[in-house]
Amino acid sequence: MSTHTLEKTRIFVVEDQPQLLKNLLKVLALFPELEVVGTAQEGEDGVEQMVKLVPDLVLLDLELPGIDGIEVTKRLKRRAPSIEVLILTSFDDEQKVYEAMQAGASGYLVKRVGPDKIRSGIHDVMAGGTVLEAIIAKRFWNYFQSVQAKQAQPQNTWGLTPLEFDVLKFVAKGLSNAEVGRVMELERRTVRTHLSHIYRKMGVNSHVDAVVMALKAGIVEL
Repeated sequence: MSTHTLEKTRIFVVEDQPQLLKNLLKVLALFPELEVVGTAQEGEDGVEQMVKLVPDLVLLDLELPGIDGIEVTKRLKRRAPSIEVLILTSFDDEQKVYEAMQAGASGYLVKRVGPDKIRSGIHDVMAGGTVLEAIIAKRFWNYFQSVQAKQAQPQNTWGLTPLEFDVLKFVAKGLSNAEVGRVMELERRTVRTHLSHIYRKMGVNSHVDAVVMALKAGIVEL
């Protein structure tokens, strides 16, 4: 396939406030590489539609009527694990961030960010990165470190190879797949393969879960 072919990123938007939904759709329409394939204003209906449509990425409001964004993420990741989830919310609450990321979300933006931030957030997640607002990220990783501080003896009980171990260490520092590839001189696809092996060995579904478990075991540091 030609590298010049523009493959559109298919996006599904879940937002319960009609005006905010309208604004989001206007923002996304500005960018030719993004294509909105569906919208929903509540979680349960959203999950059903997304499972049918299988978009590349979901922009998901955290505060929804009925089931919230965390529950939507859990159900969606169970039924269609390939769909990326980028949370949009007005909360600056690391506990909520932590829950959403543990449920399988790949990132988190607060609603007041501008169009370019939303666009770059989508691109980062699609490239295998994690998106966290800087102010929240700081508190988020501090929260992880307090979890890590309670651990005693480091233990690698999952049988990770030295190479997998290095990939995990770089991911813990917040590098995207592409950046890990550059640092370790590996193709991005190879990084993804290593990550899928790591997830399988550790019994997790996301790099956030893998990092949390590795921090708790004391085998990586931030």
